[in-house]
Amino acid sequence: MTLSDTRAETRSTKHDILEYLLKHGQVKAVQLAKSLQISPQAVRRHLKDLEEEGLIEHRVKQEGLGRPNYFYGLSRAGRDRFPNRYNDFAVSFLDTLAETAGEEQVKEVLRKQWQKKAHSYRDRLGDGSLPERLARLVNLRKEEGYMAEVIPATDHGHDGFLLTEHHCAIADVAESFPMVCGNELEMFEEVLPDCTVTRTQWINEGEHQCGYIIQAKD
Repeated sequence: MTLSDTRAETRSTKHDILEYLLKHGQVKAVQLAKSLQISPQAVRRHLKDLEEEGLIEHRVKQEGLGRPNYFYGLSRAGRDRFPNRYNDFAVSFLDTLAETAGEEQVKEVLRKQWQKKAHSYRDRLGDGSLPERLARLVNLRKEEGYMAEVIPATDHGHDGFLLTEHHCAIADVAESFPMVCGNELEMFEEVLPDCTVTRTQWINEGEHQCGYIIQAKD
């Protein structure tokens, strides 16, 4: 293997680590090694490099007796490595709107924007069973950079389905204007009128992902 091949493999492994942390949040090195099928020593070397680059961070947690455990997760800079279509311009625009027209006008603009998106989603989802529509919804969210997936909620002790978004494409907007997260929940309810939608996880509250339980109405 040439030096360039080795460097390419290293970059690929580091990206795999970042993507795994994006999906799973805080994890231990041994879990990473097992999931990515590489040695614990190699994982720790990559984690050291990524932390020095400011892309990940760790916390120490004591679990019973013995040595403390190190849990690794993405830093804000690490999350910013993943696609984001909006960011600075959207935040700047909304800041300007709030300064000139007031907070209530911002709320109204955002509400109408999410209603417009909901109508577009419903047209694109079409008819079909709930699993079919959720699969289409996941694809739409992926196109916009949300890194979404849906699984049976029974894996987490609930009926229905769990829609998870490991990456928020409008994270900066949501941080400055948290009201958009409420709009997002309302959008899902409008897109799936035959379902009850409940948020279970929220990045803005320190979770590593946003999650929604989706259950068909009786």
